[in-house]
Amino acid sequence: MADIEQSWLTSSSRRTALTRFAGFMAGSPIAASVAQTDPKPLSEHRRALSLAEMQTSFDFEPVFFGNVLLQVYDYTAHGDGSEFTLRRNRQAFDWVDIVPSRAPIPASQVDLSSDLLGVKMKFPIIVAPTAAMVPLHPDGEIGMFKAATAASNTLMMLSVNTSTPHAKVVPAAPGGTLWAQFYPLENRDATQRSMDTFQNAGCNGVIVTIDQQASYYERTQQDRNFGGRVAGTGGRGLGAGGGAAAPTGSARYRLNGGRLWYTWQYVDDVRKMVKGPLLIKGILDPDDAKLAIEHGADAIIVSNHGGRSMDYGPSSLEVLPEIVAAVNGRIPVLFDSGVRRGADIFKALALGANGVMIGRTTRWGLAAFGTAGAQRLIEILQQELVQMAAACGCAKLSDINKTTVKVNFV
Repeated sequence: MADIEQSWLTSSSRRTALTRFAGFMAGSPIAASVAQTDPKPLSEHRRALSLAEMQTSFDFEPVFFGNVLLQVYDYTAHGDGSEFTLRRNRQAFDWVDIVPSRAPIPASQVDLSSDLLGVKMKFPIIVAPTAAMVPLHPDGEIGMFKAATAASNTLMMLSVNTSTPHAKVVPAAPGGTLWAQFYPLENRDATQRSMDTFQNAGCNGVIVTIDQQASYYERTQQDRNFGGRVAGTGGRGLGAGGGAAAPTGSARYRLNGGRLWYTWQYVDDVRKMVKGPLLIKGILDPDDAKLAIEHGADAIIVSNHGGRSMDYGPSSLEVLPEIVAAVNGRIPVLFDSGVRRGADIFKALALGANGVMIGRTTRWGLAAFGTAGAQRLIEILQQELVQMAAACGCAKLSDINKTTVKVNFV
């Protein structure tokens, strides 16, 4: 080291400058803020919760989001068009107040057991049919059925768009009850083959979904196109991209022509093919409810497909009371769409539903933690329902009625 450099390093002027700078920093607000302990360290906020820490259904959704591909999340999360109906399904629960008419009772005194078309249910909760569960988690439909059965023998409805064959799902949970959901096929021979497949596999109950008219997941398309190539170029027509052919007919307007031909005669034909219970899913009108009874339905499901069937339609909860009145106890009325809490289930039961179906929420549980996650989610909703019933003094299912709620639909 040169003499000049050695002199500079050991000079009093350098030491004085460093001392003054250190004093300046010590007294500055910047240093004070750096030294302060963060009361909410980021490490705690970034930590993913464990299964044991799940307290409500909403705790599962961010874990689900982090576990799956975007298109898998989108398929579960989104609704038709602008998603007005999707939002309204949730808002409708805010328009129903719970007003206990009895003194609270211990939760141990609550018994919400019932019988649905020959199926004994400890809780009036059913796993709704939702498609393709293997992309959510390798446990897939088998895991969901095991979870439902382990959670107090909860009835499960299996989607026709299952990623696991019915014949493999049914034996996976001995003692469980699995029914099959089906979308109408115009060809009666193809319909008969499907009915035979379901019933030969052990799915005695059949649910025919009639509410899926025209679905276009606008928000999903936006997500997928951010930063991507513009579709519809190359002179191939509106909406065509790459090697895809230009859409024709009703498909040009995002309408699925295969779902616009439904008739009550078709229901008559299916009724002859089904040996066990036949349910019609997607009823939103009292007159349709009456017609469903006339055409042999053993139960109906009040549903708008969770906001996926038609934009700007009513919420399922809003139309439930008038449909229950039209049915007048002749057949069971099940409820579907927008359920996230035990309180939601309580409100639907109070407005006349005989059972409540959960769809998206069960997918959150399965995708987050597999079979164990789906089971815990179902059990959380069961426990929340019991706690709500106890708080309202409802010892049995029939005690949950319109006297326990006040409706303020907008």
